[in-house]
Amino acid sequence: MKPSLAAVLRAELAAAGDPAKAPAMQAYMKSVMPYYGITAPQLVAVCKRVFAEFPISTAPAWQRTCLTLYRRAKFREERYAAIGLTGHHLYLEFQNLDTLPMYEEMIVTGAWWDLVDSIAPKRLGNLLRLYPGPMRKEMLRWSKSDDLWKRRSAIICQLSFKQDTDLKLLYACMEPSLESKEFFLRKAIGWALRQYAWTDPEEVRRYVREHEQQLSGLSKREALKHVARVRR
Repeated sequence: MKPSLAAVLRAELAAAGDPAKAPAMQAYMKSVMPYYGITAPQLVAVCKRVFAEFPISTAPAWQRTCLTLYRRAKFREERYAAIGLTGHHLYLEFQNLDTLPMYEEMIVTGAWWDLVDSIAPKRLGNLLRLYPGPMRKEMLRWSKSDDLWKRRSAIICQLSFKQDTDLKLLYACMEPSLESKEFFLRKAIGWALRQYAWTDPEEVRRYVREHEQQLSGLSKREALKHVARVRR
């Protein structure tokens, strides 16, 4: 019987790992889950090889595989690999609104920036481009969630949009968290504004000025970090 993608992937990751590097990686990420000790290029190489060897023919099977890898991960790189599989070029046609519950589960259960920030700008952002109407409504709901990682995701899902940024949506997703004391929400607001400042620095200056009393110092510093260097 041919081994499964998950089994081969775990074996390959274990073989590529460096136990001497693993503790420092785990400490840096403040992760309860241990690391194999694999560099980013090594992880990409292993995933590319294994994913090519085990193509998946249907969207339900692909989603099951992604979620199984993520849910049963014993090492953090296995979760990185699962997120990588969600964005693999072979499965671009499977990216539709049916994938949103998968990403929501990964975000809520992952509950840390390294996982959330790999999903929100790329996977949620892609769905927002493809399905702007329903995704806009969903991100507005997420922005008011009791879960801070869903809020963060709604704020940063347009990081790569540049001139295509829906400013009304961005500001609406930030608004419920403007006065939050949560570091990861304050950072997300500043990050989203900083990214848009490369496109329209004057708009970001205006926004920061008008929300001076609501924005945290961290959000304002992040938002204006590169504004002086940007030329329209």
